[in-house]
Amino acid sequence: MSVVKEFKEFAMKGNVVDLAVGIIIGGAFGKIVSSVVADVIMPPIGLLLGGVKFTDLKILLTDPVVDATGVITKQAVSINYGNFVQALVDFLIIAFAIFMMIKAMNSLKKKEVVPAEEPAPPAPTREEILLTEIRDLLKK
Repeated sequence: MSVVKEFKEFAMKGNVVDLAVGIIIGGAFGKIVSSVVADVIMPPIGLLLGGVKFTDLKILLTDPVVDATGVITKQAVSINYGNFVQALVDFLIIAFAIFMMIKAMNSLKKKEVVPAEEPAPPAPTREEILLTEIRDLLKK
């Protein structure tokens, strides 16, 4: 089998196409959640904590170096833990939303999988019972 034909079969499988659609939708969903966290959730939390903007939180390791003319010759080095806090909140919200979506899908699958019980076979008729008795007598 040629490599091109084998790749074509692989790429056209349902799982690969589903995965591609999931990645595209997941990327868009991630942007939406990031916006909700950055623009809706974190500002009130920052306000409650004394007007703190989380993306501005950092630990300064070295100060910037400024020459006599006021031009920065060396940037400051800092640990930007505020960005980490915001990314962590993004992750938790996305993970919770995905968990709830999978939980809903699994509950739908359980309802679909449960087959209806088959009715019990009907009781044999009087003729069938008589024929069975005659068959058994003939065997003896």
